[in-house]
Amino acid sequence: NANALTRIEAANDTASAKFALHEIGIIKSVRECIVRVVGLPSCINGQIVEFKHGGRGMVFGFNEQDVQILVLTIKGALRVGDEVYSRAEFLHLPVGEAFLGRLVNSLCDPIDARGPITHSDFYPVFTEAPPVMDRVPVKETLEMGTLLIDAVIPVAKGQRQLLIGDRLTGKTTVAVDAILNQKGKDIICIYCCIGKTYSSLLKILHLFKEKDTMSYTIVIGSIASCSLGEQYLAPYVAAMLGEYFMRKGKDVLVVFDDLTKHAWVYREISLLLERSPGREAYPGDIFYIHSQLVERAGYLKPELGGGSMTFLPIAEILQGDVTGYVSSNLISMTDGQTYFSSAIFNKGVKPAIDFGLSVSRIGNKAQWPAMKALSDKSRLEYIQYQELLQMTQLRTSGLSKEAEDRMR
Repeated sequence: NANALTRIEAANDTASAKFALHEIGIIKSVRECIVRVVGLPSCINGQIVEFKHGGRGMVFGFNEQDVQILVLTIKGALRVGDEVYSRAEFLHLPVGEAFLGRLVNSLCDPIDARGPITHSDFYPVFTEAPPVMDRVPVKETLEMGTLLIDAVIPVAKGQRQLLIGDRLTGKTTVAVDAILNQKGKDIICIYCCIGKTYSSLLKILHLFKEKDTMSYTIVIGSIASCSLGEQYLAPYVAAMLGEYFMRKGKDVLVVFDDLTKHAWVYREISLLLERSPGREAYPGDIFYIHSQLVERAGYLKPELGGGSMTFLPIAEILQGDVTGYVSSNLISMTDGQTYFSSAIFNKGVKPAIDFGLSVSRIGNKAQWPAMKALSDKSRLEYIQYQELLQMTQLRTSGLSKEAEDRMR
Protein backbone atom coordinates (compact mmCIF):
# COMPACT_ATOMS: atom_id res chain seq x y z
CA ASN A 1 0.00 0.00 0.00
CA ALA A 2 1.60 3.23 -1.16
CA ASN A 3 -0.18 5.21 1.54
CA ALA A 4 1.06 3.00 4.37
CA LEU A 5 4.00 4.03 6.46
CA THR A 6 5.93 2.06 9.03
CA ARG A 7 8.07 3.57 11.75
CA ILE A 8 10.52 1.81 14.03
CA GLU A 9 11.48 3.52 17.28
CA ALA A 10 14.49 2.27 19.24
CA ALA A 11 15.38 2.98 22.86
CA ASN A 12 18.75 2.02 24.33
CA ASP A 13 18.64 -0.23 27.37
CA THR A 14 21.40 -1.50 29.61
CA ALA A 15 20.94 -5.07 28.43
CA SER A 16 19.54 -4.76 24.93
CA ALA A 17 17.78 -2.40 22.54
CA LYS A 18 13.97 -2.34 22.68
CA PHE A 19 12.08 -1.74 19.47
CA ALA A 20 8.52 -0.46 19.08
CA LEU A 21 7.00 -1.17 15.68
CA HIS A 22 3.83 0.58 14.59
CA GLU A 23 2.07 1.43 11.36
CA ILE A 24 1.03 4.96 10.47
CA GLY A 25 -2.12 5.89 8.63
CA ILE A 26 -3.49 9.22 7.47
CA ILE A 27 -7.01 10.48 8.25
CA LYS A 28 -9.05 10.71 5.07
CA SER A 29 -12.38 11.93 6.48
CA VAL A 30 -14.14 12.55 9.80
CA ARG A 31 -17.86 11.94 10.22
CA GLU A 32 -19.25 12.23 13.75
CA CYS A 33 -17.65 9.28 15.61
CA ILE A 34 -16.36 7.55 12.47
CA VAL A 35 -12.90 8.26 11.07
CA ARG A 36 -11.75 6.90 7.72
CA VAL A 37 -8.02 6.28 7.42
CA VAL A 38 -5.81 5.33 4.49
CA GLY A 39 -2.91 3.08 5.26
CA LEU A 40 -2.70 0.53 8.10
CA PRO A 41 -2.46 -2.48 5.74
CA SER A 42 -2.16 -5.01 8.58
CA CYS A 43 -5.23 -3.89 10.54
CA ILE A 44 -7.92 -6.29 11.78
CA ASN A 45 -11.31 -5.74 13.38
CA GLY A 46 -11.16 -4.81 17.05
CA GLN A 47 -7.63 -3.45 16.85
CA ILE A 48 -6.85 -0.29 18.86
CA VAL A 49 -5.33 2.80 17.23
CA GLU A 50 -4.04 6.06 18.70
CA PHE A 51 -4.61 9.53 17.29
CA LYS A 52 -1.95 12.19 16.84
CA HIS A 53 -3.24 14.55 19.54
CA GLY A 54 -4.19 11.79 21.98
CA GLY A 55 -7.21 9.58 22.32
CA ARG A 56 -7.98 6.10 21.07
CA GLY A 57 -10.15 4.45 18.47
CA MET A 58 -11.05 0.93 17.42
CA VAL A 59 -10.99 -0.57 13.93
CA PHE A 60 -14.63 -1.21 13.07
CA GLY A 61 -14.30 -2.29 9.45
CA PHE A 62 -12.22 -1.87 6.33
CA ASN A 63 -12.24 -2.26 2.57
CA GLU A 64 -9.74 -2.00 -0.25
CA GLN A 65 -9.57 1.80 -0.05
CA ASP A 66 -9.62 2.74 3.65
CA VAL A 67 -10.02 1.66 7.26
CA GLN A 68 -13.09 2.61 9.31
CA ILE A 69 -12.32 3.56 12.91
CA LEU A 70 -14.78 4.12 15.76
CA VAL A 71 -13.63 6.95 18.02
CA LEU A 72 -13.55 5.95 21.70
CA THR A 73 -11.80 8.90 23.34
CA ILE A 74 -10.44 12.13 21.96
CA LYS A 75 -8.11 14.76 23.44
CA GLY A 76 -7.94 17.13 20.49
CA ALA A 77 -9.69 17.95 17.25
CA LEU A 78 -9.43 15.28 14.55
CA ARG A 79 -8.48 16.77 11.19
CA VAL A 80 -7.98 15.38 7.72
CA GLY A 81 -4.30 14.64 7.20
CA ASP A 82 -3.50 13.80 10.84
CA GLU A 83 -1.55 10.66 11.59
CA VAL A 84 -3.05 7.56 13.20
CA TYR A 85 -0.83 4.99 14.88
CA SER A 86 -1.45 1.26 15.18
CA ARG A 87 0.52 -1.31 17.21
CA ALA A 88 -1.58 -4.35 16.33
CA GLU A 89 -3.06 -4.56 19.85
CA PHE A 90 -6.61 -5.45 20.86
CA LEU A 91 -8.55 -3.58 23.51
CA HIS A 92 -7.50 -4.72 27.00
CA LEU A 93 -8.74 -2.85 30.07
CA PRO A 94 -7.79 -3.03 33.77
CA VAL A 95 -9.71 -5.22 36.23
CA GLY A 96 -9.38 -5.91 39.94
CA GLU A 97 -10.93 -5.94 43.39
CA ALA A 98 -10.35 -2.19 43.74
CA PHE A 99 -13.16 -1.50 41.25
CA LEU A 100 -15.75 -2.46 43.87
CA GLY A 101 -17.58 0.60 45.13
CA ARG A 102 -16.47 2.78 42.22
CA LEU A 103 -18.15 4.57 39.32
CA VAL A 104 -16.22 4.12 36.08
CA ASN A 105 -16.73 4.87 32.41
CA SER A 106 -16.57 2.46 29.49
CA LEU A 107 -12.75 2.51 29.50
CA CYS A 108 -12.56 1.66 33.23
CA ASP A 109 -11.43 5.18 34.11
CA PRO A 110 -12.87 6.46 37.42
CA ILE A 111 -15.43 9.27 37.10
CA ASP A 112 -16.40 9.57 40.77
CA ALA A 113 -13.64 12.06 41.75
CA ARG A 114 -12.12 9.57 44.20
CA GLY A 115 -8.74 9.19 42.58
CA PRO A 116 -7.17 6.45 40.44
CA ILE A 117 -8.00 2.76 40.76
CA THR A 118 -5.27 0.19 41.38
CA HIS A 119 -5.77 -2.66 38.93
CA SER A 120 -4.74 -6.29 39.32
CA ASP A 121 -4.70 -7.42 35.69
CA PHE A 122 -5.75 -6.57 32.15
CA TYR A 123 -8.58 -8.47 30.45
CA PRO A 124 -9.73 -8.37 26.81
CA VAL A 125 -13.04 -6.57 26.32
CA PHE A 126 -14.14 -8.82 23.46
CA THR A 127 -13.64 -12.51 24.09
CA GLU A 128 -15.33 -15.80 23.30
CA ALA A 129 -17.95 -17.17 25.66
CA PRO A 130 -16.98 -20.22 27.75
CA PRO A 131 -17.71 -23.41 25.77
CA VAL A 132 -20.30 -25.91 26.91
CA MET A 133 -17.66 -28.29 28.31
CA ASP A 134 -16.47 -25.54 30.67
CA ARG A 135 -19.92 -25.13 32.22
CA VAL A 136 -22.10 -27.05 34.63
CA PRO A 137 -25.93 -27.06 34.90
CA VAL A 138 -27.42 -24.33 37.07
CA LYS A 139 -27.96 -25.54 40.63
CA GLU A 140 -28.49 -22.50 42.86
CA THR A 141 -31.27 -19.94 42.89
CA LEU A 142 -30.59 -16.21 42.83
CA GLU A 143 -32.87 -14.35 45.22
CA MET A 144 -34.26 -11.37 43.32
CA GLY A 145 -35.86 -9.78 46.36
CA THR A 146 -39.29 -9.67 44.68
CA LEU A 147 -41.53 -12.40 46.09
CA LEU A 148 -43.62 -12.83 42.92
CA ILE A 149 -40.51 -13.44 40.83
CA ASP A 150 -38.78 -15.74 43.33
CA ALA A 151 -41.95 -17.83 43.71
CA VAL A 152 -43.37 -18.02 40.18
CA ILE A 153 -40.57 -17.17 37.70
CA PRO A 154 -37.36 -17.86 39.67
CA VAL A 155 -33.92 -16.94 38.40
CA ALA A 156 -30.91 -19.26 38.80
CA LYS A 157 -27.27 -18.28 39.15
CA GLY A 158 -25.75 -18.31 35.68
CA GLN A 159 -29.06 -17.59 33.95
CA ARG A 160 -29.92 -14.83 31.49
CA GLN A 161 -33.33 -13.41 32.39
CA LEU A 162 -34.69 -10.63 30.18
CA LEU A 163 -36.71 -7.82 31.78
CA ILE A 164 -38.93 -6.47 29.01
CA GLY A 165 -41.79 -4.02 28.84
CA ASP A 166 -42.88 -0.47 28.05
CA ARG A 167 -41.01 2.46 29.58
CA LEU A 168 -41.91 3.43 33.15
CA THR A 169 -43.34 0.03 34.09
CA GLY A 170 -40.81 -0.91 36.78
CA LYS A 171 -38.08 -2.83 34.93
CA THR A 172 -35.18 -0.86 36.40
CA THR A 173 -36.81 -0.94 39.84
CA VAL A 174 -36.89 -4.76 39.85
CA ALA A 175 -33.29 -4.95 38.60
CA VAL A 176 -32.06 -2.48 41.24
CA ASP A 177 -34.01 -4.37 43.94
CA ALA A 178 -32.16 -7.51 42.87
CA ILE A 179 -28.83 -5.72 43.48
CA LEU A 180 -30.00 -4.39 46.86
CA ASN A 181 -31.12 -7.89 47.87
CA GLN A 182 -27.60 -9.34 47.43
CA LYS A 183 -26.28 -7.51 50.49
CA GLY A 184 -24.41 -9.92 52.75
CA LYS A 185 -24.68 -12.85 50.30
CA ASP A 186 -21.15 -12.67 48.84
CA ILE A 187 -22.38 -11.79 45.35
CA ILE A 188 -20.64 -9.16 43.22
CA CYS A 189 -23.07 -6.83 41.42
CA ILE A 190 -22.41 -4.71 38.34
CA TYR A 191 -24.86 -2.07 37.16
CA CYS A 192 -24.27 -0.97 33.56
CA CYS A 193 -26.04 2.25 32.54
CA ILE A 194 -26.38 2.64 28.76
CA GLY A 195 -27.82 5.76 27.20
CA LYS A 196 -29.84 6.91 30.22
CA THR A 197 -29.96 10.48 31.48
CA TYR A 198 -27.46 11.74 34.03
CA SER A 199 -30.24 12.43 36.53
CA SER A 200 -31.42 8.80 36.30
CA LEU A 201 -27.91 7.55 37.03
CA LEU A 202 -27.58 9.92 39.99
CA LYS A 203 -30.83 8.61 41.51
CA ILE A 204 -29.57 5.03 41.33
CA LEU A 205 -26.17 5.98 42.76
CA HIS A 206 -27.84 7.81 45.63
CA LEU A 207 -30.00 4.75 46.35
CA PHE A 208 -26.97 2.44 46.31
CA LYS A 209 -25.11 4.69 48.76
CA GLU A 210 -28.16 5.11 50.98
CA LYS A 211 -28.67 1.33 51.22
CA ASP A 212 -24.91 0.74 51.67
CA THR A 213 -24.56 -1.54 48.66
CA MET A 214 -21.55 0.05 46.96
CA SER A 215 -19.16 -2.22 48.88
CA TYR A 216 -20.06 -5.09 46.53
CA THR A 217 -21.21 -3.10 43.49
CA ILE A 218 -19.51 -1.61 40.43
CA VAL A 219 -21.36 1.05 38.43
CA ILE A 220 -20.48 1.68 34.78
CA GLY A 221 -21.85 5.03 33.68
CA SER A 222 -22.26 5.46 29.94
CA ILE A 223 -25.00 8.07 29.83
CA ALA A 224 -26.62 9.64 26.77
CA SER A 225 -24.08 12.49 26.67
CA CYS A 226 -21.16 10.06 26.27
CA SER A 227 -19.74 9.27 22.86
CA LEU A 228 -21.29 6.55 20.73
CA GLY A 229 -18.10 4.51 21.10
CA GLU A 230 -18.32 4.56 24.90
CA GLN A 231 -22.00 3.60 24.86
CA TYR A 232 -21.25 0.74 22.48
CA LEU A 233 -18.44 -0.61 24.69
CA ALA A 234 -20.29 -0.34 28.02
CA PRO A 235 -22.04 -3.77 28.18
CA TYR A 236 -18.92 -5.61 27.02
CA VAL A 237 -16.82 -3.88 29.68
CA ALA A 238 -19.41 -4.89 32.31
CA ALA A 239 -19.16 -8.51 31.16
CA MET A 240 -15.36 -8.27 31.24
CA LEU A 241 -15.34 -7.05 34.86
CA GLY A 242 -17.80 -9.79 35.75
CA GLU A 243 -15.61 -12.45 34.15
CA TYR A 244 -12.68 -11.41 36.35
CA PHE A 245 -14.67 -12.16 39.51
CA MET A 246 -16.34 -15.24 38.01
CA ARG A 247 -12.98 -16.82 37.27
CA LYS A 248 -12.00 -16.10 40.89
CA GLY A 249 -14.88 -18.35 42.02
CA LYS A 250 -17.34 -15.54 42.81
CA ASP A 251 -21.00 -15.26 41.91
CA VAL A 252 -21.71 -12.18 39.81
CA LEU A 253 -24.94 -10.37 38.89
CA VAL A 254 -24.82 -7.97 35.93
CA VAL A 255 -27.67 -5.59 35.02
CA PHE A 256 -27.69 -4.04 31.53
CA ASP A 257 -29.94 -0.96 31.53
CA ASP A 258 -30.77 -1.12 28.73
CA LEU A 259 -29.90 -3.07 25.58
CA THR A 260 -32.55 -1.34 23.45
CA LYS A 261 -30.58 1.89 23.67
CA HIS A 262 -27.42 -0.10 22.95
CA ALA A 263 -29.08 -1.35 19.76
CA TRP A 264 -29.96 2.25 18.84
CA VAL A 265 -26.31 3.23 19.27
CA TYR A 266 -25.11 0.38 17.08
CA ARG A 267 -27.71 1.25 14.44
CA GLU A 268 -26.47 4.86 14.37
CA ILE A 269 -22.85 3.72 14.08
CA SER A 270 -23.72 1.32 11.24
CA LEU A 271 -25.63 3.97 9.32
CA LEU A 272 -22.67 6.35 9.66
CA LEU A 273 -20.54 3.54 8.22
CA GLU A 274 -22.99 3.40 5.26
CA ARG A 275 -23.82 -0.22 5.92
CA SER A 276 -27.06 -1.43 4.40
CA PRO A 277 -29.98 -1.13 6.83
CA GLY A 278 -32.34 -4.06 7.32
CA ARG A 279 -35.49 -4.57 9.35
CA GLU A 280 -36.37 -1.41 11.33
CA ALA A 281 -33.16 0.11 9.87
CA TYR A 282 -30.99 -2.13 12.06
CA PRO A 283 -27.88 -3.72 10.49
CA GLY A 284 -27.91 -7.41 9.75
CA ASP A 285 -25.43 -8.29 12.51
CA ILE A 286 -27.39 -6.76 15.40
CA PHE A 287 -28.25 -10.30 16.52
CA TYR A 288 -24.58 -11.26 16.62
CA ILE A 289 -23.38 -8.35 18.77
CA HIS A 290 -25.99 -9.11 21.46
CA SER A 291 -25.61 -12.90 21.35
CA GLN A 292 -21.84 -12.43 21.64
CA LEU A 293 -22.57 -10.56 24.86
CA VAL A 294 -25.25 -12.65 26.59
CA GLU A 295 -23.51 -15.97 25.86
CA ARG A 296 -20.76 -14.95 28.29
CA ALA A 297 -23.07 -15.64 31.23
CA GLY A 298 -23.03 -19.09 32.80
CA TYR A 299 -21.91 -21.34 35.65
CA LEU A 300 -18.30 -22.54 35.40
CA LYS A 301 -17.21 -25.98 36.48
CA PRO A 302 -15.08 -26.28 39.66
CA GLU A 303 -11.84 -26.81 37.74
CA LEU A 304 -12.20 -23.28 36.31
CA GLY A 305 -13.10 -21.62 39.58
CA GLY A 306 -16.73 -22.62 39.96
CA GLY A 307 -18.01 -19.05 39.69
CA SER A 308 -21.19 -17.90 38.01
CA MET A 309 -22.33 -14.82 36.12
CA THR A 310 -26.03 -13.97 35.90
CA PHE A 311 -27.33 -11.43 33.39
CA LEU A 312 -30.42 -9.26 33.77
CA PRO A 313 -30.66 -7.42 30.44
CA ILE A 314 -33.43 -4.83 30.14
CA ALA A 315 -35.29 -4.21 26.89
CA GLU A 316 -37.73 -1.39 26.27
CA ILE A 317 -40.61 -1.93 23.84
CA LEU A 318 -43.28 0.35 22.42
CA GLN A 319 -46.96 -0.10 23.29
CA GLY A 320 -46.55 -3.72 24.32
CA ASP A 321 -45.11 -4.91 21.00
CA VAL A 322 -42.83 -7.82 21.94
CA THR A 323 -42.50 -8.82 18.27
CA GLY A 324 -40.11 -5.99 17.48
CA TYR A 325 -36.80 -6.87 15.88
CA VAL A 326 -34.47 -6.24 18.84
CA SER A 327 -36.90 -7.46 21.51
CA SER A 328 -37.65 -10.73 19.69
CA ASN A 329 -33.91 -11.24 19.16
CA LEU A 330 -33.22 -10.83 22.87
CA ILE A 331 -36.09 -13.14 23.82
CA SER A 332 -34.65 -15.86 21.58
CA MET A 333 -31.14 -15.68 23.08
CA THR A 334 -32.04 -15.52 26.79
CA ASP A 335 -33.26 -18.21 29.20
CA GLY A 336 -36.57 -16.54 29.89
CA GLN A 337 -38.26 -13.17 30.14
CA THR A 338 -40.19 -11.20 32.73
CA TYR A 339 -42.79 -9.11 30.94
CA PHE A 340 -43.96 -5.84 32.49
CA SER A 341 -47.38 -4.70 31.28
CA SER A 342 -48.38 -1.04 31.20
CA ALA A 343 -52.06 -2.06 31.48
CA ILE A 344 -51.38 -3.91 34.73
CA PHE A 345 -49.22 -1.03 35.96
CA ASN A 346 -52.00 1.47 35.32
CA LYS A 347 -54.32 -0.63 37.50
CA GLY A 348 -51.96 -0.03 40.42
CA VAL A 349 -50.49 -3.54 40.54
CA LYS A 350 -46.76 -3.47 41.30
CA PRO A 351 -44.65 -5.15 40.13
CA ALA A 352 -46.71 -5.05 36.94
CA ILE A 353 -45.74 -8.53 35.74
CA ASP A 354 -47.83 -10.34 33.15
CA PHE A 355 -47.46 -14.00 34.09
CA GLY A 356 -49.04 -15.12 30.84
CA LEU A 357 -46.08 -13.75 28.85
CA SER A 358 -43.39 -14.31 31.50
CA VAL A 359 -41.37 -17.50 31.74
CA SER A 360 -38.15 -18.79 33.30
CA ARG A 361 -36.98 -21.78 31.28
CA ILE A 362 -34.26 -23.07 33.59
CA GLY A 363 -34.92 -21.25 36.87
CA ASN A 364 -37.28 -23.96 38.15
CA LYS A 365 -34.41 -26.46 38.13
CA ALA A 366 -32.62 -24.49 40.85
CA GLN A 367 -35.66 -23.37 42.85
CA TRP A 368 -35.93 -24.43 46.49
CA PRO A 369 -38.05 -27.63 46.76
CA ALA A 370 -40.36 -26.11 49.40
CA MET A 371 -41.01 -22.99 47.31
CA LYS A 372 -41.45 -25.09 44.19
CA ALA A 373 -44.08 -27.25 45.87
CA LEU A 374 -46.04 -24.22 47.07
CA SER A 375 -45.89 -22.24 43.82
CA ASP A 376 -46.16 -25.11 41.35
CA LYS A 377 -49.77 -24.38 40.39
CA SER A 378 -50.02 -20.77 41.50
CA ARG A 379 -49.04 -19.34 38.10
CA LEU A 380 -51.73 -21.26 36.23
CA GLU A 381 -54.37 -20.49 38.85
CA TYR A 382 -53.52 -16.80 38.79
CA ILE A 383 -53.78 -16.66 34.97
CA GLN A 384 -57.16 -18.44 35.09
CA TYR A 385 -58.33 -16.00 37.77
CA GLN A 386 -57.38 -13.02 35.59
CA GLU A 387 -59.29 -14.49 32.62
CA LEU A 388 -62.40 -15.05 34.75
CA LEU A 389 -62.11 -11.53 36.12
CA GLN A 390 -62.13 -10.11 32.59
CA MET A 391 -65.18 -12.19 31.68
CA THR A 392 -67.11 -10.95 34.71
CA GLN A 393 -66.26 -7.38 33.81
CA LEU A 394 -67.69 -7.95 30.32
CA ARG A 395 -70.88 -9.40 31.87
CA THR A 396 -71.44 -11.63 28.89
CA SER A 397 -74.33 -14.10 28.91
CA GLY A 398 -72.67 -16.73 26.74
CA LEU A 399 -70.39 -18.26 29.36
CA SER A 400 -69.86 -21.99 29.52
CA LYS A 401 -71.09 -24.00 32.51
CA GLU A 402 -67.45 -24.60 33.59
CA ALA A 403 -66.75 -20.84 33.62
CA GLU A 404 -69.93 -20.17 35.60
CA ASP A 405 -68.97 -22.81 38.17
CA ARG A 406 -65.54 -21.23 38.57
CA MET A 407 -67.07 -17.81 39.03
CA ARG A 408 -69.18 -19.11 41.89
